[in-house]
Amino acid sequence: MEAVLKNLASTAELLAVAAQSGVVEQWDKQTLSRAFHWARYCEHLFSRFHNNPAIRRTMEKQLQLTNQSLRAVFPGYTEVSFSDISRCQHLLLVGLLKNPELPISIMKILFDTTKQSEYQDVTGFCSHIIQCKSACKVLSPLTDLSAVGADADVQGVMLMERLGALLSQGTEACQTEHIVDSVLQGCEGAAGHFCLVIAAALLTTKNSAAQTASQDFLLDWLQKEHNVLQHMCSALPTTLIKDLAKEHLKFRDAYCDVLKKWASDMEYSVSEGEWAQTSTNRTVSFQRLTEHFLALFEACPSLREDVEKELNALKVSDGDFDVRGLSVWGDLLSALNK
Repeated sequence: MEAVLKNLASTAELLAVAAQSGVVEQWDKQTLSRAFHWARYCEHLFSRFHNNPAIRRTMEKQLQLTNQSLRAVFPGYTEVSFSDISRCQHLLLVGLLKNPELPISIMKILFDTTKQSEYQDVTGFCSHIIQCKSACKVLSPLTDLSAVGADADVQGVMLMERLGALLSQGTEACQTEHIVDSVLQGCEGAAGHFCLVIAAALLTTKNSAAQTASQDFLLDWLQKEHNVLQHMCSALPTTLIKDLAKEHLKFRDAYCDVLKKWASDMEYSVSEGEWAQTSTNRTVSFQRLTEHFLALFEACPSLREDVEKELNALKVSDGDFDVRGLSVWGDLLSALNK
């Protein structure tokens, strides 16, 4: 496992070098081939271990440490997450194309689609990017206001239309849920994208009773799928979560319940001097939990007083101590009111 983690860190470093270092000026065909070999290797790691919680956490921790080191070396460095390695070749290619130091000889290899060679898969990526860029340029007036990205936006609209059609026909709930489950299965290994699709659907402008019914159905489905809801709350950008909380009372209440559940799962680590979740699937840190609560209060200011009263009652039930580390509710209140 040590060798795997070392290779993972080295590939993250490779992505940073490809995007931001002048070293690529010295790259030749062999260097390019090796780079994409390591990118494919990381994609294989994701495919093999993304459903193994223990190994995944270890790899995520390694990426966090590597990201921290790379931030100190490369200004404006974009962190690499575990889900990012599922498209490592794409990230490598985009990084190279954005690097002004990339030599013409490598550019020719990347864009030469006429030769059947060991670089053919790479040239296929370039063709795909060109097609996507062209489509985005044509469609940009329609997607400029999208907060989730054009692809998730389109999928969200399609999901809403499909749900609306089924609900208007009086289709049984279990059959309709199967549609959403199918979308989830289709995004296996890309749960973050699935969350964006659901967010896009819930933020679609409601122009009819059918659309309102579809969004209500999705919200009810989310409340039953606790794992999806928790992942959605932890994976989505804070701005999107705030928009969802403003738009939907059901989501706001479910979001608040998730935050309280995360807090209740925490225990104080004397050695680390911090609260941490005790479950095997650690979702958020105490600092991130505080940020989530503040985002909720920003989205719904009128909610703050009621939530703080509830947290205070939970603190009292813990003994109403004001000493750090004795009650997560007390420490959470202190952090929120700093």
